[in-house]
Amino acid sequence: MDMEQAIILTIPFLALIVVLEMVVSIKRRRKTYRTNDTLANLSQGLISQLVAACTPLLQIGIYALVFTTLGYQVDSPFWHTWYGFAVAVVLFDFCEYWLHRAGHEIAIFWAAHTVHHQSEELNICTALRQESQNAVLGWPFYLPMALVGVPPDIFGFSLLFVQYYQIWAHTEQVGKLGWLDGVVTTPSNHRVHHSVNDCYVDRNYGGLFVLWDRLFGTYAAETERCVFGTRTPLRSFNPLRAVVQVYGALLHDAWHAQRWQDKLRVFVMRPGWRPADVAQRFPQAPFDPQRERYDPPATGAARAAAIALFLATAVGCGFFLWNAETMDTATRFLCLALLVVPLCGVGWLLERRPGNARADQRVPDASEGASLASSMSPLGRSD
Repeated sequence: MDMEQAIILTIPFLALIVVLEMVVSIKRRRKTYRTNDTLANLSQGLISQLVAACTPLLQIGIYALVFTTLGYQVDSPFWHTWYGFAVAVVLFDFCEYWLHRAGHEIAIFWAAHTVHHQSEELNICTALRQESQNAVLGWPFYLPMALVGVPPDIFGFSLLFVQYYQIWAHTEQVGKLGWLDGVVTTPSNHRVHHSVNDCYVDRNYGGLFVLWDRLFGTYAAETERCVFGTRTPLRSFNPLRAVVQVYGALLHDAWHAQRWQDKLRVFVMRPGWRPADVAQRFPQAPFDPQRERYDPPATGAARAAAIALFLATAVGCGFFLWNAETMDTATRFLCLALLVVPLCGVGWLLERRPGNARADQRVPDASEGASLASSMSPLGRSD
């Protein structure tokens, strides 16, 4: 059984915990799910799995090559014991910390990682909103595990263990957990990570352990209400726009920068950095702490059609992922293209609203606006 098939088998479990969180949020009158946001999150999750199935060389191929040619004591029995697996998980989490940190502190990596942060809600479905380009850039971060001899199968199981552990941390329904908050990634710690509050930006990168954050100075405890999303909001449910948003901004600034050094620095500096000449010619609006969630009031028929189209596409994705191992590369990419099209259709339907008004000209819900206004602090970073 390959990794894609293993992930498909976990879908009933994921569906169960999503339903459980929904029920709890409704009972507490602390609703954190919206149809449009949920479908957008799940669409990105599907795309990430489709891309993974089409790029096995980057997902595991290069790792396996380094393991077989340079790995220390290749295929040592140690790694197939429970304590060997525990060591592999710790090693994976350490490598994941640095990739995750790069994803927030280096512009080109943020361009890939930003997809995971674009949702303005935090719930279990947000955890499934995985970036599709991270593996394309991030595979070198895990090669130290291959060099010390962690077999590819143990590496894969470590990846699944850490990723599935993190799912429960994406929720507003669990409060602080005492001493655990200082050791492992908990919902409180991860709410901080997904927040755009001044005191929370670029904190709590750990996947399994926040001990890495405490060790390297990136830890922050939850002290004020968290506001989720990105400082430059996506304001769209189009999955392709979500993927290319930051890449487009980087390419724009690199193209218009006058100095060659700045054309390169755009991609390697911290997110939000812009050459002075570009910032002067193309000023950006400052972050608005009073902004409303993007929630265009699509018609009931459009929402129903979006749900039906998403479910049909999800079935097609499941069939593809289950059989991807038997397909050649060209067929995989063809299936990827064919399945992304209806997911873009889902986003289009979610943005259709009654009448001819633009989808982003939303009349906010009064209670929602008051909630946001009371919870947000002035913020300065432009990404």
